[in-house]
Amino acid sequence: MLDTFALDIQPTTTSRLAELDPNNMVFGQLFADHMLAAEYVDGAWQSARIVPYGPLQISPATSALHYGQAIFEGGKAYRQADGGVALFRPDANWQRLNASAARMAMPAVPEELYMHGLQELVKLDAAWVPGVPGSSLYLRPFMFATDGFLGVRPSAGYHFGIITCPVAAFFNQPLRVRFEQQY
Repeated sequence: MLDTFALDIQPTTTSRLAELDPNNMVFGQLFADHMLAAEYVDGAWQSARIVPYGPLQISPATSALHYGQAIFEGGKAYRQADGGVALFRPDANWQRLNASAARMAMPAVPEELYMHGLQELVKLDAAWVPGVPGSSLYLRPFMFATDGFLGVRPSAGYHFGIITCPVAAFFNQPLRVRFEQQY
């Protein structure tokens, strides 16, 4: 059963923070040391944990791979002038994630799990929040179906996670865009 205030936190023994060059960050290529993870099993969210960032083990028959039952959201944490860290509208990110979950016949992520887990994750990886103007720590909450089956139905099991990565201003160079009216 879910007890979000009793997060199991497993700090990494090998930080990759030395790989971070705050003046040369590429979106989505270097991830912070930790990630949040929680499973939805037998109709209930299980206890969440913060673990070292790393691969997830899934079945090749995982329904998210075959039928696309997966969602994500995005948010940011900013370095403040006083050195502290501020999350930008995490409540709105949580609400949008749950709106997507409802559309995809997935369980809602409890507010306590999302907010407490996110706050603890960012606190643990606060050194990863860059201080260069326009930069931030990008927050990527996501959820995907975990049942290993081939068949069209909503999954009974889900993985919820949050990963983070330091990023420069998103459009720090000119952008070329192509618009299509037919596809």
